[in-house]
Amino acid sequence: MGAQYLARLAGMSTPISLRSRLGSLKAFGGELPVFNTDAAPDEPMSLLIEWVTAAIDADVVQPHAMALATSTMRGEPSNRTLLLKDVDLEAVWFASLSSGPKGDDIAQNPRAALLLYWREQGRQIRIVGAVEPGPREVSEADFLARSPRSRAGAIAGPQSEPLTDFEAAVDVARARFEREPDYVPNDWTAYRVVPDSVEFWQAERARDQVRLRYRRDGDRWTKELLWP
Repeated sequence: MGAQYLARLAGMSTPISLRSRLGSLKAFGGELPVFNTDAAPDEPMSLLIEWVTAAIDADVVQPHAMALATSTMRGEPSNRTLLLKDVDLEAVWFASLSSGPKGDDIAQNPRAALLLYWREQGRQIRIVGAVEPGPREVSEADFLARSPRSRAGAIAGPQSEPLTDFEAAVDVARARFEREPDYVPNDWTAYRVVPDSVEFWQAERARDQVRLRYRRDGDRWTKELLWP
């Protein structure tokens, strides 16, 4: 532990440090699902679909909130939360502008890590894999399913650049959609992450946590339990 950090702790005037408060927080409340790893399927995608469906059915808050981590060719990392769009037996889907920071990272280094976390169920899923654009018709359908204001915001200005004249730019974008209701920007992309590794993590009262990891081995998957 760094000397500056210890000095700061020693000089704190408050009786309870932030570290102590954080350490006293309760991680999970209520009943937790039972994870029977012996009954887990031979491949991870059907289990992933099962867990996502269970989170939706249990009214978990924002069950589709998903962290996406990417990096540049030089290894500079970036992380953000976006929405899970779909899961099938091959891939996990999200959507974004290919011209934005996420798209730039993916163009340089088409690998990503995903994280789904559901506190109410004491569950998280970690996914690592290759990223590739999906079919154009999927990208178009995804964009047109967004709300009008969301579509206008997506094309009003360059993603993640300094914000100027937001309402005026959105008004211009809205006017375009009034003229062209089926307009989809060329850089709107539905991305699919094809996993190499999927880890299912379940909090458990008796053993603290259970971790089951699937790793791709050619056309097959191997699965193994992990130490906490």
